[in-house]
Amino acid sequence: MTDRIREAIEAANAQGRIALLPFVTAGHPSPETTPDIVRAIVDAGADVVELGVPFSDPLAEGPTIQKSSFDALSRGVTPAACIDMATRIRESGVTVPLIFMGYYNPILSMGIGEFCRRSAAAGVDGLIVPDLPASEAGPLMDEADAAGLSVIPLLALTSTDRSVEQSCRRAGGFIYCVSVLGVTGARAQVSSRVRGLVEKVRSHTDLPVAVGFGISTPEHVAEVAGYADGAAVGSALVNAISDGPPETAAERAGKYVASLKPGTRAAKVAN
Repeated sequence: MTDRIREAIEAANAQGRIALLPFVTAGHPSPETTPDIVRAIVDAGADVVELGVPFSDPLAEGPTIQKSSFDALSRGVTPAACIDMATRIRESGVTVPLIFMGYYNPILSMGIGEFCRRSAAAGVDGLIVPDLPASEAGPLMDEADAAGLSVIPLLALTSTDRSVEQSCRRAGGFIYCVSVLGVTGARAQVSSRVRGLVEKVRSHTDLPVAVGFGISTPEHVAEVAGYADGAAVGSALVNAISDGPPETAAERAGKYVASLKPGTRAAKVAN
C-alpha cells in the first residue's frame, strides 16, 4: 500500500526541513470548529495532522489534553463522530495525511475491523494507539493492513532493544519517540536522552522518526530537527486553541503552528 504519512515526512525532509505533526483533539472546542482548525494548521505548515479521539481515561495525557478530551466527550463526541469529522475535513479540501490518535477501548467498542474500515473510508491514513503494546497489537495490525492504514508505534526512553525491534517490525508511517518520562504537556526543554532513543530506533528501521511530548517552542523544534525527521506538538497547540472564544480558535491555532516553522530548518547533526 502507499504510505502517505511516510511520503509526507520524507517530502518535508527533502526540502531541508523537519516535518511538523500537530495534534488537535477532535471535537474541541466544538465538533463544528474542528475542520476549520485543521485547515488553519495545514495552511500554516502542518505536514501531517494527528486527530485525538476523546477518551474518558487518557493515561498518557497531561492536564491540557485530558481537559480537552473531557470537554469533547461532554459534547457527545464519539469515535463515530470523529470519523464524521475526518470526512468533513477531507470534504473541505485538506489533503495532508490524517492520523487518529486514541486509546484501544473505543476501537474495541466499535469493533477493530469496522473502526479501521470506516476510518480509511473517511480519509484517515494511520493510527496511533498509546496503550496498545506491540506484543498485543497483532489483531489491530491485521485489520489496519486490510484497510490500508499505517499503525505508528510509541516508544519511550525506557523501551528495551527487544521492544524497539518488535514495535518497528510491522510499523508504518513513522516511529514516534516520546521525549519524556511521563505524560504529555508543554515543558521548558526537551530531554537530551531522546536522541539516544532515536539512534536506537534507526538501527531497527528505515522509517522516519518523529519526537513528541513536551515540544512547544520553535527552539524545541530546532533542537529535535538536529537528529529526527519530524516534531509532534500537542499540548501547547491545544492551549492556544483553548485560550479564547471558539469562533477564533482556528485563527489562534494557525498562528501558533506558523510560529514553529522557523525551527524546522535547523541542520541535522551527525549521528
